[in-house]
Amino acid sequence: MINVSDLHVPHAPRSLIVTLYGAYGRFVPGPVPVAELIRLLAAVGVDAPSVRSSVSRLKRRGLLLPARTAAGAAGYELSAEAVQLLDDGDRRIYADAPPGDEGWVLAVFSVPESERQKRHVLRSRLAGLGFGTAAPGVWIAPARLYEETRHALGRLGLDGYVDFFRGEHLGYAPTARAAARWWDLDAIAAEHEAFLDRHAPVLRAWEKRADTPPEDAYRDYLLTLDSWRHLPYTDPGLPTALLPPDWPGARSAAVFRALHARLRGAGAVFAGVADDPGAENGPGAKDAPGAENGPAARGG
Repeated sequence: MINVSDLHVPHAPRSLIVTLYGAYGRFVPGPVPVAELIRLLAAVGVDAPSVRSSVSRLKRRGLLLPARTAAGAAGYELSAEAVQLLDDGDRRIYADAPPGDEGWVLAVFSVPESERQKRHVLRSRLAGLGFGTAAPGVWIAPARLYEETRHALGRLGLDGYVDFFRGEHLGYAPTARAAARWWDLDAIAAEHEAFLDRHAPVLRAWEKRADTPPEDAYRDYLLTLDSWRHLPYTDPGLPTALLPPDWPGARSAAVFRALHARLRGAGAVFAGVADDPGAENGPGAKDAPGAENGPAARGG
């Protein structure tokens, strides 16, 4: 059973491994050799023992499956559940336009007292997927999050306890005021500011460079993506009209998109996934680099 929240500790070895598979590893035609995982994680400061122990934990959680490459080397590939998880995440992580007002999805659940641990898991999962609390036992999110939420709760075996509804907010309070009750917008804004503090200087440094060396690009891109990928889960992506003035989310998204456009393709060369350093689309795109013509898996 995959617990997504455990994978959202920025720059922890396990988090970096998940980020690596999301950015590059899933486009390798076959399992990623252990030796290659060690090489790629060493570039962001993770030593070999930490890679091996983190891979073992991810295997126990059902994210990675042991497999052999065509050359017979030991490696790991993503489970079907992990592929679904990453595909769902792509729609948030690589969103390239501010969300519109598409209405709301409500999640209402009822769990018997004899299974109250599942009640806790449900609450933590919904919060981890970006839901706010409209009332006790009533959770709310932008309607576009429904499909991903359905997949996530199904993976956890919790779908039998939840009912979903679509709707619009009619008052009495203005929707912007109500949204400020449903989510802790100050805490979300602080996370965006922290991302900007860490990665806006990285972008400025790259803007001063004429070259894009693959190893440098890979390192900075993987660290940026590892920091960024949890933010679209903390922030549900509310319409601009519902947010406070000078909301930092648009600025942090712009920094991520600029670093993605500058670095991902060159980083793919270092990762051994693609020869085209000019990739602009997110990994979820059908024409993502490596999706059709990834290199042979490395031995080791």
